[in-house]
Amino acid sequence: MKEECLICKAPLEYLDADILMECEICHKKENSKTRCIHGHYVCNDCHTQGLDSIIGVCMTETSKDPVAIIEKMMQMPFCHMHGPEHHVMVGAALLTAYKNAGGEIDLHSALIEMMNRGKSVPGGACGFWGACGAGISSGMFISIISKSTPLADEPFALSHQMTAKSLGKIGQVGGPRCCKRDSFLSILSAIDFVREHFGIEMDKPDIVCHYSTMNNQCIGKRCPFSEVNH
Repeated sequence: MKEECLICKAPLEYLDADILMECEICHKKENSKTRCIHGHYVCNDCHTQGLDSIIGVCMTETSKDPVAIIEKMMQMPFCHMHGPEHHVMVGAALLTAYKNAGGEIDLHSALIEMMNRGKSVPGGACGFWGACGAGISSGMFISIISKSTPLADEPFALSHQMTAKSLGKIGQVGGPRCCKRDSFLSILSAIDFVREHFGIEMDKPDIVCHYSTMNNQCIGKRCPFSEVNH
């Protein structure tokens, strides 16, 4: 579980500039900064293959706890320690818990929209864009439930405020990347934000991470979810 490359299990490397690469699975060619140290490249679509299975999981879920919901997703075969699947999973877990806590949304159509939006944020956005996809996903969640558009007034403001709060928390902890940590930070930020601005009370658990042994870049006790801090 510590290895990085889906092909040979070797560590990943991040390049200074995009180069043309060919996916080892589907053979699609595209520009990317990311490959393993042996030169293997796997595109975002292949990395997240099976991600659409979360829709069925969310549609039958009854929990109001988005952390419990995303942890179920994290145990599914498509989910890796790190990867762009988290850019969808954060928003999907929040949409599901929000609906179960009394939020008035069409969950199925909201999940489809979340899938389409979240998959557009590539892996590595945290380092290359200065905006972690998990944090962006929480802003997408607010955008969906508030029906925001580029011409909206309050929904436009709220979705930006949500993304800013999540990214602020992620930035306070700092790097290197951990998709699990950043997902949890974004979800906790969203739980508080939704209570304040939408009056919907999702469950907010105390999170203790059980993924540290799977993460070569784990920051240990500096992580707010480390077992040593609980």
